[in-house]
Amino acid sequence: MMRRILRSAMLVFGLGLLVGAPVLSGSALAADKHVAEALEHSKGAASHGKQGHADACVEHASEALKHAQAAGVKNPHLAEATKHLTEAVKHGQAGHADACVEHADAAATHLAEVK
Repeated sequence: MMRRILRSAMLVFGLGLLVGAPVLSGSALAADKHVAEALEHSKGAASHGKQGHADACVEHASEALKHAQAAGVKNPHLAEATKHLTEAVKHGQAGHADACVEHADAAATHLAEVK
């Protein structure tokens, strides 16, 4: 009787691993994808801002912010990147391309550190 219970418990645990592992790794992959997209858009924001295009800097910084928020992982670098991207959008909307670049670059630096 005890063996049957133990065998059933092991079977349930094994099935849980088979079903749960892909789900967990899938959410990790989604977070990595969002962080990578946020990094690319941050770099794009900085690039356009350096050319004096505050409006394009805002577009890319806004997209980067959306991806950073969608990553859904708790990481101090991601939190800092989100703060810098918010500031980049604010400054870019005010027409301050240089400040948008500064914050977009800082965000890119932090996003590159997200593991």
